[in-house]
Amino acid sequence: MNDSATGLDLATLLHTAQAAEQVVEAKLAVVGLSMAKLAALRTLAEAGESLSLTQLAERLSCVKSNITQLVDRLEGDGLVERRTDPNDRRARLATMTEAGRQAWKEGVRIQEEAERELLQRLTTAESKALAGLLAKLRRR
Repeated sequence: MNDSATGLDLATLLHTAQAAEQVVEAKLAVVGLSMAKLAALRTLAEAGESLSLTQLAERLSCVKSNITQLVDRLEGDGLVERRTDPNDRRARLATMTEAGRQAWKEGVRIQEEAERELLQRLTTAESKALAGLLAKLRRR
């Protein structure tokens, strides 16, 4: 539905989200990361231990084939290693390397900086109002 008085419609909302995502992706790309790679590293960091690819897929809410490809890229970058699960020799664990921990920290710093740059365009009141409105849209 388009509210002709405000010009707001779903396309505008999605375009704005995509533009914001592109800004963050471009900044992360400078250090060889993407939002997907950073999310995987964050999940591993928050877990505090190795995770099976199935667990990683579940925590990131995506299918295992996507996680396999993502872990392939992270492993190729030297940020993650695959190890055999000592409890299930068929399963593989994703383990963050020291380089992965450093990339995760740098990625978080870059993402937070990009978010600040984007959101500083809003006043505090606008920011709070937007957060409330977006929360309202997420409710089912």
